[in-house]
This record gives sequence, C-alpha cells and structure tokens, in this order.
Amino acid sequence: MSVAVSGDRTFCLPPVSLAESYRRCSVHARRAASSFYLAFWLLPSAKRRAMCALYAFLRRADDIGDAALPVERRRIELEALREALVRAFDGDAADPLLPALVDTVRRYAIPREYLFDALDGVAMDLDERRYATAAELEAYCYRVASVVGLSCIHIWGFRSPAAFEPAQRCGLAFQWTNILRDLGEDAARGRVYLPLDDLRRRGYAPEELVAGVADARFAAVLDDQVAVARRHFAAASELSNYLSADGRRAFAAMYATYRDLLDRVERAGSDVLTRRVRVPTWRKVQLAARALVARPSRPCRSEPAAS
Repeated sequence: MSVAVSGDRTFCLPPVSLAESYRRCSVHARRAASSFYLAFWLLPSAKRRAMCALYAFLRRADDIGDAALPVERRRIELEALREALVRAFDGDAADPLLPALVDTVRRYAIPREYLFDALDGVAMDLDERRYATAAELEAYCYRVASVVGLSCIHIWGFRSPAAFEPAQRCGLAFQWTNILRDLGEDAARGRVYLPLDDLRRRGYAPEELVAGVADARFAAVLDDQVAVARRHFAAASELSNYLSADGRRAFAAMYATYRDLLDRVERAGSDVLTRRVRVPTWRKVQLAARALVARPSRPCRSEPAAS
C-alpha cells in the first residue's frame, strides 16, 4: 500500500491494478478532448492505451502549471509529481495514473529523461520568462513539446534513429502553433513567448503585445512567426518515412490537425489577440478519417530498425 501526503495529513492509498490504471488514463485522455485524442484511435489497442497513459501524465503536469494557485503552491505540487514519478519507477506508484505510465515507458523503451524534461518545461512556465532569441525559445519548446514527439515515436515504432530529428521538429512546429494560437491569453497574463529579437526587428515592443496593440507591425511579427512554424512543419513531414504503418496514420492525423490550426491562425490575423482560434471537432474527425483511409507512404528501409 502506498503512502501519500496532502497538506498536514498522511494517509494510505489502496493499490491500483495495472488494468485499472490504464482505464483511468483512458478516461482522463477522453475527458480532456485534446486535438490528439482522435488520432489515438488510429492505433492498435495496446499502443492506444500507451498513448493515453503518456498523455494523462503530461496533462496532469500541465494542469498543475496552469492551476489558479499561487506560484509557490504550484511549484510544490510539481515537485511532488516529480518525486512521485521517481518512486513509481522504483515500484511505489502512489498516483493511480503512474502504474500505466511506468509500464508504457518500460514496454516501449521510452527514455525516462523525456518525462523529467517535460516537467522541467512546465516548471519554466511558473516564472515570468521571456526569450531573447529563437534558439532560446526552441530550448523551451524542446522540453514542453519535442520530448513528447520523441516519446510518441517509441510507442508508434520507428525504423531508424533518423526519426529523432523530424520528431523534434514536429514538437517545435506544434508548440510554435500553440504559442501563436494563445497569444491573446498569454498576453493577458503578461506572458510573451515570441523571440524578443524578432519583435525588435519589426519595431514592436513586448509591452505592446501585452497591451494588445494590433497594427501593421504586429501583422508583420505574426507573418514572421507563421513562416517559422511552417519551416518546422516542412522538416517534421519527413517523420512519416521512418514510422510503422499505424504510427504513420496517427502522425498524419496529428500533423494535419495542427497544420490546419496554423492555417486558421494565419487567417485570423490580429484577431488571435482577442479570440481563441480552434479546429472544430467535425474538422478533426474529417482529418482523422483521411489519415485512416489514405495510402501510407513507403517507410524508410535504408537503416536497421531502432524500435
């Protein structure tokens, strides 16, 4: 029986079976209704359960980071999750979501450091950070998104270490798109995730972004960053060549959904500062269906299998 701590109380948690842990992860993923969930259904059941376990853990971390709690309280809870993860790998999984995650990591040989890198990325959001250059922003995006892509390809199955680079670029493409979609919400919190030197080049100050100034300079900044995201998407498209057949379907659905989101952000223009751009559910279903019936591209066979 595991021991958990809440406030000043210490209490025992009944053990959760592996099957129950996977069930809870699946429920957690379904309730979150993320852009990715439909793509999970393009995978065989075992891989789908593994994706839910991975997603549930990452969602738990993100929820802590975004909670309406004092920063120090969120920092304590995030550190508690980190410690719970360490204990789970040692065989003491107090959190009912963690047995499934640990099983997934072991079953698909996911490097553990990816999960801890993801927690580091959430921790970066607890402080008001600004990124001077695109390289600095990419380092942040690696922690919050690229390690997710790298974890996913271990579950999907990949044929060569050459998959690592496009998987990382996929994370950059998706996260850059998230940043552009969330410009208004982040600005309302005083957060600026765009590279400061790119703003400076257009004569647009971060304080103006926080204030919601939408003029020709902002339009130029947005165009610049959409172009950056598209370059990452172009590099990420190579990932399909290295994946298993079912992995290619899941990746195609996710890739198409996020590229569609970027298109919508570009069309929205300055409206991204006042409303949240979304891909409608019907469109996500349509893109997932296309990925399911599309003839998969031929996988790369030039190097031996890595997973």
